[in-house]
Amino acid sequence: VDRWMLDSTHNGLLRDRLIIGGSDDPLLYRIILQYAQELGSKALISYSACGARSGLELLNANRIDACCIHWGPQQESRQRHPSLIRQYSKHQDWIIIRAFEREQGLIFDANKTHAEPRPSALFHTSLRWSLRQQGSGSQRFLLEALSRQGLNEDDLQTTTRALSETEAATAITLGKADVSTATRATANEFKLNFISLGWQSFDLVMPRNIWFRHLFQNLLQHLTSDAGQDLADSLGGYQLDHSGELIWGED
Repeated sequence: VDRWMLDSTHNGLLRDRLIIGGSDDPLLYRIILQYAQELGSKALISYSACGARSGLELLNANRIDACCIHWGPQQESRQRHPSLIRQYSKHQDWIIIRAFEREQGLIFDANKTHAEPRPSALFHTSLRWSLRQQGSGSQRFLLEALSRQGLNEDDLQTTTRALSETEAATAITLGKADVSTATRATANEFKLNFISLGWQSFDLVMPRNIWFRHLFQNLLQHLTSDAGQDLADSLGGYQLDHSGELIWGED
C-alpha cells in the first residue's frame, strides 16, 4: 500500500525513477549510461550490479525496481529462471522479460598463461583464478562447467574475488589473476582471449507495474534500436532477437 501511494502521488515520484540491480552486463551498462545522459535531471535511472541472488533479495525487499538474472545455459532458461525466482516470497507479483542472449565463457591472457585454448587446460591448478562472488550467475555457470570436468571450486587456485565483469578482467590485466569467467564482450573490451562455454539468456525480473512504467519501456526501446544493435555488434557476443519478450508471469 505504501509503495502504491508513493507511486501515485507527488507527481508520480517513483515513475521518475528506475533502479536496476542484479547481474552485471557490459551492454546493458552502456545502454543505461546513454539513456541516463539523455534524461538529465528529468528522471533517475541507475544500475547496480550486485549479482543475481543479491539483486533478487533487494527486489523482494522493494529496494530496487528490477533485477537482472542469468542462471545456467540458454536452452534451460525458461525453466531455470522461474524456478529461481519462485524461491522468493513476492515472486507471485513478478514477471520475467527477456533482455538478450549473450555468450559466456573464460577470459585469459594467452601471452601470460601460455595455456592451450581449451577449458580443461585453463582449469589446471597452476593457474590463478579471479572468481566471481557467491550468488552470481557467472559463478553458477562456472560451477557447472567445473562439474562437467569432474572438478569443483576448491580445485582452483583462487587469488581474488571479483564483484563485476570489469573487476574480473582488471584483475587479469593487472597480473593479479590468470583466468576468470566473463562474456565475450568483456574479453573484447579488455583485449583478452576468450573460450566460449555457451550462450545464456539475460533476463529482467520485475513487478508487473514496473513493466508498464514509461522509463522501462523507453529503456527497451533504446536496447532494441538500431543504435543498440550497433553497440551490441561492436561489443560482440550478443543476440537481441527476443529482446522485450514476456518470458514468464504467473496469473
